[in-house]
Order: sequence, then structure tokens, then C-alpha cells
Amino acid sequence: MTASPSPDKTTIAPDVLVTIVRLSALGVPGVSRMAGVMGGVNRLFRRGVQDGVRIEVEDNVVVIDLHLILKQDVNIREVSRNVQEQVARAVHETVGMDVDAVDVHVENIDFDDGEAGPV
Repeated sequence: MTASPSPDKTTIAPDVLVTIVRLSALGVPGVSRMAGVMGGVNRLFRRGVQDGVRIEVEDNVVVIDLHLILKQDVNIREVSRNVQEQVARAVHETVGMDVDAVDVHVENIDFDDGEAGPV
């Protein structure tokens, strides 16, 4: 009896997903910066919480929560849709994982002086 060779496997570190998501979101015009995720913990791992990113992976399918601070005078709905599209595309094209959802949470708006306004 001969053992069949095991298939090759690629493992992606959780920090890689966080980095891809974070850089993709920050690359969208109208996004000023990431907001820290308040309360709760990341169910998959405790990374990315300070980066405004929460990621869950189940059966090679990704669910992403982004907490953003946007620039002033932008269309929030349009920027949010662009973030969703860019992040989903980047994850799919870079690591080959399907993205079930990209939920965008706008936490604040940056004004000209660089400080976020009242919440």
C-alpha cells in the first residue's frame, strides 16, 4: 500500500489580510484614516483591532468590518461603496479568498485642521 502524496498547502498569516484590507481602504479617495475599533474583540484573531479592521474567516470566506474616518465634503455613500469594491477586489485578487461582506462604519469626519469633529 502506497501513501498518496498530500496536496500542497498555502497558509496566509492573519496580519497579511489586515494589511491588504487596510491599504486598500486607505487608497480610496475620501478616506482620511482608519479609526480604532472600540469594544469587542476580533473573533478570528486579536490583530487589526487598532487598525480599524475586524476580519472573520470561515471556510475560506472572509467577512470584513472597517471603521473609517473620512475627509470632509465627500459623499459618504459613494466613498463607502468604493471602499467595499476596492477591498473585496484586493482580497480576492491577492489571496484568492471569496469575500462575503465588507461592512463600512464611518466613525467620524476629518476637518481642514486635521482634527476629527464631534461624534
